[in-house]
Amino acid sequence: MYKNKRIVAVIPARGGSKSVPHKNIHPLGGRPLIAWSIGVALATEEIDRIIVSTDDEKIAAVAREYRAEVYARPTHLAADESLVIDALRDLARTFAAEGETAPIMVLLEPTCPLRAVDDVRSCIHLLVDKGYDSAATFKEADLNPHRAWKIVNDKPEVFIPGAVPWLPRQKLPSAYQLNGAVYAFHVRNLDQEGVSILTGALGAVVMPRERSVDIDNAIDFDIVESIMEKGGK
Repeated sequence: MYKNKRIVAVIPARGGSKSVPHKNIHPLGGRPLIAWSIGVALATEEIDRIIVSTDDEKIAAVAREYRAEVYARPTHLAADESLVIDALRDLARTFAAEGETAPIMVLLEPTCPLRAVDDVRSCIHLLVDKGYDSAATFKEADLNPHRAWKIVNDKPEVFIPGAVPWLPRQKLPSAYQLNGAVYAFHVRNLDQEGVSILTGALGAVVMPRERSVDIDNAIDFDIVESIMEKGGK
């Protein structure tokens, strides 16, 4: 709890990964992947409950082993095309029925194992201390949009009208992208229509590129293993 506000962390972990079978419990640094997100949540003193939302019993068993609660996700909310926000809305309805009154939810994707406690806390503090409606972690953009192109009828055009992609990096405006590590928001936001978790006044926490790896395939596991070894994690 932080300043009398209960906070629930949710780790969404469906079992249908195609790139790496059972990716969310694939070994990483001596632990199942999902254990890194659970561990950060446990170490964040502001968080009161840790929920793993999954449709897979193997993932559920690992989550319980690492001290998280498990809520079964309905099958229709765990398909490849399912949106996380729909699973969160379903979970919020379950909370309401059970009498859970936490006004703040923190979403921790299991594929971002290098986030730190301070990243989570910073997002929470933006909501509670500075009055933002939602907050998220970002990293420097992999491709500055001023260097992006589109191709129309075989003809390349700069993606942003008037952009000069030949400028050196130092002369381009700074650009950032979501890194998927932390999302924090008021549960009431889920009552709004739309597909975005981030609504209203939005706060940002910038994470370094080396801790912003979002694991998608086997090569990403190797990259994170290397980062962990070099960083002594």
